[in-house]
Amino acid sequence: MTITKQKIGFQHVGSFLRPAELKQARADYEDHKIDHDQLRTVEDEAITKLIEQQKQAGLDYATDGEFRRSYWHLDFFWGFEGVKHTHIGEGYDFSGGRSRDDTAVLNDKIRFDPETHPFIKDFKFTKAVTDDIGGILPKQTIPAPAQLYRELTRGENQQALDRIYPDKEEFYQDVEKAYHDAIIAFYNEGARVIQLDDCSWGRLLDQKFLSTDEGKKLVAENVQDIYLKLNNGAITDLPDDLIINTHVCRGNFHSTFLFSGGYDNVADNLFGKENVDTYFLEYDSDRSGNFAPLAKVSGDKRVVLGLITSKTGELEDRNVIIDRIKEASQYLPLDRLWLSTQCGFASTEEGNVITEEQQWAKLKLVKSIQDEVWG
Repeated sequence: MTITKQKIGFQHVGSFLRPAELKQARADYEDHKIDHDQLRTVEDEAITKLIEQQKQAGLDYATDGEFRRSYWHLDFFWGFEGVKHTHIGEGYDFSGGRSRDDTAVLNDKIRFDPETHPFIKDFKFTKAVTDDIGGILPKQTIPAPAQLYRELTRGENQQALDRIYPDKEEFYQDVEKAYHDAIIAFYNEGARVIQLDDCSWGRLLDQKFLSTDEGKKLVAENVQDIYLKLNNGAITDLPDDLIINTHVCRGNFHSTFLFSGGYDNVADNLFGKENVDTYFLEYDSDRSGNFAPLAKVSGDKRVVLGLITSKTGELEDRNVIIDRIKEASQYLPLDRLWLSTQCGFASTEEGNVITEEQQWAKLKLVKSIQDEVWG
């Protein structure tokens, strides 16, 4: 199989429900009943089976399901030199409950080392499995640089950032370099599709959040410019055959959400100026707004419409989904549109409140609509 920037292919956002045996192994590891090597053996077996299932489902690209992570974002941050795992005292208040209170905080200047960051070893395993199975390519998901900025400026984390980086331009440069180095390391191991998952923009869609003191502060600081600088800086001067996706999320924890709102007030920057190849966008409910902001997507960039929800197991009406794709094509040509679920099935190891059978049924529906609409 070859990759071209003209074809998106059938790809899932990233995360899958953790199977029971993997959840048990992680619990046993935390209780010191098994060691890390034993845990990794269980992970390897679960990921191999998952990749086989993705191929059977017709996917062109496979992820490792984020099976080695507890969170979609924090585990990657903890792999950087200068970033440590700690607890902030409170989690995020999602629509249906509060998340755990893990966070990432600086204890030194940020640096990426391919020998110590675990995600490189993890990707090498995924690549080896896809090579062995054949007919399916690996896709690597990581949180966006803007998301790291969000975490390092969260609450008391800001104090450590200010102490280590009194010069914020140096901080921005180090983040961009660490990410660029990481992306090149993945590329050198065979990655040709890398996805930057990004909830940082999601906050800026929510009028209720923007009316808070924190929201007003972000607007006053022109935080959209900072997000653009970090994200674009990280993906400057990359190989021509490397595809960069971004997935813009409003929160996905145990079938609940954090933010609501359409893309209108970020469209000029996010759609017009962020230099990615493909946007994976949430459009699975009225909380996502209308399709009009898609007219701001610049150049020949593509949009994958997340019209199928991963939060519930009930299957959507295919005719309704097809009608919505046609509606979106009023703002962006059909040949620059595609379809997916709105997010992964397990952005954290807790997973959404659906079954594995429903998970695969959702992807089957995505594939069948793709085939009908695009051929």
